[in-house]
Amino acid sequence: MSGPSGDKRAEIYTHESADPIYALNWSVRTDKPFRLATGSYVEDQNNHIDIIVLDEAREQFQADPRLSFVHPFPATKLMFLPVKDPNQPDLLATTSDFLRIWSISEDGVALEKLLNNTKTSEYCEPITSFDWNHLEPRRLGTASLDATCTVWDIERGCVDTQLIAHDGEVYDLAWGGATMFASVSADASVRVFDLRDRDHSTITYESRGGEALVRLGWNRADPRFMAVLAAGSAEVAALQWSAAQPDWVAIAFGNNAQVLRV
Repeated sequence: MSGPSGDKRAEIYTHESADPIYALNWSVRTDKPFRLATGSYVEDQNNHIDIIVLDEAREQFQADPRLSFVHPFPATKLMFLPVKDPNQPDLLATTSDFLRIWSISEDGVALEKLLNNTKTSEYCEPITSFDWNHLEPRRLGTASLDATCTVWDIERGCVDTQLIAHDGEVYDLAWGGATMFASVSADASVRVFDLRDRDHSTITYESRGGEALVRLGWNRADPRFMAVLAAGSAEVAALQWSAAQPDWVAIAFGNNAQVLRV
């Protein structure tokens, strides 16, 4: 199977981690098309993030030990900066007890920003998920157990706006444009917000059985469509298409990250 450089590639690669994998994300940079980040799930403070890269000679994904680092608590989500230009900073965001922005270099990974969504406390409300705006990369939105969604200005390292989004815990958030995002919650609803009118939201869907909605995906090719996942409906911890290689998908289940061509 021919890859982007004309080389023959396998149809499927499996990377086995020492611990269960809960989060993963593709890099979109044009100079690193076959790079993923994975986050472990261990029920204590000592978790880890690995950046795995395709070793074409060995035909397998391998973790680069220089780019593996300890992460407090399991990362609920992680994302590379959604910018293809290799001249832009190489950044990775993670969420758990705080929103963290990491800077990646050939020598290692360094914490660049530690962001707290609670102004009145040194402790942050637990962050369940987030999405990085691919049209406005300075914007990143987080979902939290305190029923709020927070929009961050990453360049300034501060909150742009914070909204009481639902009647229960907010479990996921996805951008559908430069100013629009949607979120899902324990209140069984999908709500759409527009930063141009921050006082209002639109309920676009409610689960018939009242089940909590825990994952949300907004179709970037056609924003009329989005997909939601109800609580307890999947054994796969994470699934993501590659923006740089659109015929490749990565999934996480158990201790494995699997990359396959479809």
